[in-house]
Amino acid sequence: MPSIDVIDETFLAVPRERVAAEFADPARWPSYWPDLRPEVAHDRGPAGLRWTVTGALVGTMEVWCEPEGDGTVLHFFLRADPAGPVPAGRPRRARWARAETDRRHRAFKAHAFALKRRLEDGRRAGVAPGEV
Repeated sequence: MPSIDVIDETFLAVPRERVAAEFADPARWPSYWPDLRPEVAHDRGPAGLRWTVTGALVGTMEVWCEPEGDGTVLHFFLRADPAGPVPAGRPRRARWARAETDRRHRAFKAHAFALKRRLEDGRRAGVAPGEV
C-alpha cells in the first residue's frame, strides 16, 4: 500500500474535452507537480490520462474526466511512495505520510479551483456551459 494516497473530485461546468486538454499538455505539468516527473502510461483522450511518476515520489497518478450533467467531474488520484528517506519510526513515518498526503491534496485542489475559474470564465450558476 502506498504511503501517499490522494483522491480528489472537482466539478467543472465545461465539457470534459476542455478539461482533459489542460492535462494533455506536458508543458503544464511542472506547474501542477514541480517535483514530479510524470510519464504517460495511458492516454485516454477526453477521459483523461494515467501516468507513472518519478522524482520526489515514485508511483502512479491519474486524472479522469467524467461527464456529469452539463459539465465534468475531474477526478484526481495520486498513489506513491517517497523516493528518498522519510522520518524513522512508525509514528513519525505515519505523521509524515498524513502531512504529505494533505499537502499534495491541497495543492491539487488549488490547481483544480484555478482551472475551474479560468475555464468557466465567470459563468453564473444555473447557466449551461456556452450560454451567456
